[in-house]
Amino acid sequence: MLKLSRHVKRAIRPTHPAGLCLRRWLSTEVGLWDDLETRGFISQVTKPEKLRDALKSRQAVYSGVDPTARSLHVGHLLPMMCLLHFHIRGHHIIPLIGGATALIGDPSGRSTERPHLERAKVEANMNALTSTVETFFERASLYAASRHSDSTHATSKVVVRNNIEWFDTMGLLEFVRTVGVHARVNGMLARESVQSRLNSQQGISFAEFSYQLLQAYDFVVLNKREGCTIQIGGSDQWGNIVAGIDLISRTHPETEQSEASATEKGFGITVPLLTTASGEKIGKSAGNAVWLNDSLTSVFDFYQYFLRTTDEDVERLLKLFTLVPLEKVEEVMQIHRAKPEDRTAQKLLADEVTDLVHTGDGLRNAHAATRLLFDTDVSNTRAADAVAALSGDPRLHYVDREQLFSTPVSKLAVNARIVASNSAAKQLVSMGGLYLNGKPVQQGQTVTPGDLLDERVVILRSGKSNHAILVLK
Repeated sequence: MLKLSRHVKRAIRPTHPAGLCLRRWLSTEVGLWDDLETRGFISQVTKPEKLRDALKSRQAVYSGVDPTARSLHVGHLLPMMCLLHFHIRGHHIIPLIGGATALIGDPSGRSTERPHLERAKVEANMNALTSTVETFFERASLYAASRHSDSTHATSKVVVRNNIEWFDTMGLLEFVRTVGVHARVNGMLARESVQSRLNSQQGISFAEFSYQLLQAYDFVVLNKREGCTIQIGGSDQWGNIVAGIDLISRTHPETEQSEASATEKGFGITVPLLTTASGEKIGKSAGNAVWLNDSLTSVFDFYQYFLRTTDEDVERLLKLFTLVPLEKVEEVMQIHRAKPEDRTAQKLLADEVTDLVHTGDGLRNAHAATRLLFDTDVSNTRAADAVAALSGDPRLHYVDREQLFSTPVSKLAVNARIVASNSAAKQLVSMGGLYLNGKPVQQGQTVTPGDLLDERVVILRSGKSNHAILVLK
């Protein structure tokens, strides 16, 4: 289980920014391309003027992710949000799971070969990731619809595809005749992902070298089957995307007479590599990913991750990870700059992204958990909401009634691993540093039925930030 508790050192109580309406913000009157550019989604693009013209009519657009894990993490939000912007403006979006390509391993952005995953592991990840992506777009569509009363596209169903559909029954000879015959080795060798590895001591395997052809063929298949004309990927995917556009042009006989028409059958967009002001990858925290699946990262920790966003990063993330209109972002940032200690922008960011990924119920639960852990008065907090937000969290402990009421609070704190030993617990009590529901504990004190919140929960805290939530079984 992923543990983020050591990173949740400083939590901020949630309050909605004063004077700001949090609903009915989205406006589809702003042109899609202008909105994407201004928000910072565009790193590179093929034929930008022709793409802008193409967007005047409905297009099909896809973005892929390989199932190297069983969930998306926060770093995946950027291409997913880019797809969402297309979706809510009526374009056909295709999230693609790379069930086949994950068996090979993408060399892009890698100095060494990726560890090979067993097929059974890839299949397990594939099924879980498909569910995660489907859930994301179901919830994101509801989020978008709730912020624009005239939206007619946001609630249309998004179908997730998997490239195992066309690769699983394709033999080597068929692949070579279908794809390999059109591939030009000099172009493949020129890709940055290949060049960097060729010049390294380890080199590059044939499997990784051929990865770009598999991804290119994905674009060809989606172009033929679903009329897909646009691929979105991370900035490290530029070479693979261009390879796909080139393969489309080579596999369409009708385009041989016209290079222009060939180019217009495929466009590529890359989104920037998203890092914090300190250079750390967004979605990574000391090597631990912040997952969208609440069984891997609790809703509370997800919420707190965005609540702790730095002043240097918050405006950019509001533009990229929410549907808050740009003029509203500027209004919020003016309030924030005038009084940064109120963290108005961070509270809005955490609220919006949690609502987007975990729905309004998840946001309410995250608020409840934050109050339960960090407010001195928790009498009006629904403990059940807080427990839901902390599902799977290592700070959550289920105890039986006899153990809860007969064991000294100091010993309960040791059992919950927020104090190292019995002697340390006694010393902490004598110093007034061990708390039960926000109040200092006395020597020998035990939990009573009157201490229970919602007749089920008590909160232990040692020092300022080490918490344990004890829940009656």
